[in-house]
Amino acid sequence: MDQTDTRLQKRSILIAGHASSVSLEDAFWQELTNIAKKRGVSLNHLVSDIDRTRTGNLSSAIRVFVLNNKT
Repeated sequence: MDQTDTRLQKRSILIAGHASSVSLEDAFWQELTNIAKKRGVSLNHLVSDIDRTRTGNLSSAIRVFVLNNKT
């Protein structure tokens, strides 16, 4: 893992058709993108699914999702 993988970056995303943003490290964003590709869904669709089932912060929910679904 290199230094750029750990820097937070704010990213724009559509969640159920509404513009939003999440702050994620590059490593998590890249892995989330890989998971979406592997499942054959868009990144927006995957994040919308995560958003529907979360109980806390969206960025944290995405990190936990990635850790539980790492390819």
